[in-house]
Amino acid sequence: MNWRNSLRWGGHITLVLYGMLGAAAVYYSTIQPDVLRVGGALVFPILLFGSAWIRLPRRRRILRTALVGGMGAWYVTDPPRNDRSWAREYAIPADAWRDGNDVHVHNVRNFRYRTPDDYLPAWYDATYHLDGLQSVDLVTSYWAGDSIAHVFLSFGFTDGQHLAISIETRRQARFAYSTIAGFFHHYELFYVTADERDLIGVRTDIRRERVYLYRLNLSAQVRQRLFISYVDAIHDLIRHPQWYNTLTDNCTTGILARAGARLRYRLDWRVILSGHTAAMAYDMNLLGPYDSTHLPDFAALHEASHIIRPPGATPGPDYSIAIRASLPPPEGTGGK
Repeated sequence: MNWRNSLRWGGHITLVLYGMLGAAAVYYSTIQPDVLRVGGALVFPILLFGSAWIRLPRRRRILRTALVGGMGAWYVTDPPRNDRSWAREYAIPADAWRDGNDVHVHNVRNFRYRTPDDYLPAWYDATYHLDGLQSVDLVTSYWAGDSIAHVFLSFGFTDGQHLAISIETRRQARFAYSTIAGFFHHYELFYVTADERDLIGVRTDIRRERVYLYRLNLSAQVRQRLFISYVDAIHDLIRHPQWYNTLTDNCTTGILARAGARLRYRLDWRVILSGHTAAMAYDMNLLGPYDSTHLPDFAALHEASHIIRPPGATPGPDYSIAIRASLPPPEGTGGK
């Protein structure tokens, strides 16, 4: 195959990729009504591939450039919004702000679940004292296999309060959840700011997922900086909505970005395969410290960090204490 044929085939492959990506971007967009969204997803690749039948190369290039350029211009200017008809669990966002040593959180979610789809919505307001921030726990929840997990943080305070914060997709009521949709402008970014009985309890007691809880090895100063970065992000989303993206702004990358310099992360495959996030944190010396005679490696720590709940258990007032009762206590709460 000579170089002209190679270029020709390369052009064909590029054209197919543009067509597929453009069709998916429109199909998984928030365009309304649905007939316009679905129709656009069909028309774009038909016009793009149909340009092959234009004999004059210049006209063919003009049409393709206009189609691809127009698609790109629409995509980058498509704005995220806060005023859509949201699924009930994402309908009311939290707001948070700092006032000296206190952090006030409005609308801490505290749903009471009967089944995964049957729950009593509830929210409350709370104040957390920065001087009392004593722990940050990394939570990983698995629902299928070991490679993919939902990852989030929970902040613990000396007065017994815990605030769990999860970076998630903000789903509209009219759409079912789709993993593929997360690669496009389909979901806005959402910080679920919740009581542990809600955010962790629904996973351990209602959905019966495999949930693990690890203590992060952070100094008091870093813990506070990390918490404030979450507070600032939550407050900013109220005024400046953002798109969620499975690759660039998901539950794992969001944690690492919020953590800033202390939680520097490399180009590591475990950032995408989120089920291995805890192993990556262990390799970066961010978990523990734990008693090495009892937990000699990550495999042992992983097994010991599994939250085991009794059959029929439901998240009660002592839930945060109960889920930590059998977990390995860290040797100290200080960090580097």
